[in-house]
Parts: sequence; structure tokens; C-alpha cells
Amino acid sequence: MPVIQLLGPRDTSIMERLLTLFGEAFEEVDTYGAHRPSDAYLTRLLGSDTFLALVALKGETVVGGIAAYVLQKFEQERSEVYIYDLAVSAAYRRQGVATALIMELKQIARARGAFVIYVQADLVDLPAIALYSKLGIREDVLHFDIATNLP
Repeated sequence: MPVIQLLGPRDTSIMERLLTLFGEAFEEVDTYGAHRPSDAYLTRLLGSDTFLALVALKGETVVGGIAAYVLQKFEQERSEVYIYDLAVSAAYRRQGVATALIMELKQIARARGAFVIYVQADLVDLPAIALYSKLGIREDVLHFDIATNLP
């Protein structure tokens, strides 16, 4: 089983490898590679209290990862964690890597006072739906993107 690691501000090179994995896994290489953030940006992001990046490492190779956001709530003194991206390289799928990443995120979220982790899955992504159904309660909602008209 790969080693699960929470990235910190000194892990920008590993974050770069995670971005590459996301691009390949989601077949969106340009989205994750054409306009990469600077090292200074990644250092700030990885050092913030509102962003979490976990990787599954096999040696130096990133074989899986999660990018998540900690959202401070306003109605109560608590937070939620939103999994923005989760991917595992094709060679390591169906081996428990995604579950291990989520279970580690669960421990981190609990330690930081989050009361829930939530994630979206596309209706056509049956493996993701199966994984998340195994770990949580399904809610059917609609998602809307509202453009800001920025490039």
C-alpha cells in the first residue's frame, strides 16, 4: 500500500506531481498543466488553513491524491471539508488507495474540528459513486456554475 502524506508548504514539487496526476486521470492535461501556479502560490496554498492536499506515494511516485478545502461555517462554530479533486493512477485503482486517502482526510478533518466531509460525483462516474456510497450517505442535488466572466 502506498504511503499517505499531507502536503505542507515545502512540498511544492510533490504538488506539481499531483497536478500532473489529476490532469492525466481526468483527461484534462491542459487544465492542470498549461497555466500552473508559481512555487510562491503553491507554497502559500499548501501553508494555508483552508486547503488540504494529500498524496499516496509509492516511493517518489504520486499514485493518488486529494485536493480539499476547509470551509468555515457561519451558522455554528464548525467547519466542513469539501473534496474538490480525488484521483488514483490507473495502475493503482481498485487497491484501496482512494479509500485510504479519504480515511486519512477523515482523521485530519476530525482533528481540525470539521463535522462532515462532502464530495460531488458525476452521474456517469459509477466507480466514484460506488466508492462514496460505501463511505457516506448519498444526497442527490443539483450543481450550478455561475460564471464571473473572468478569463
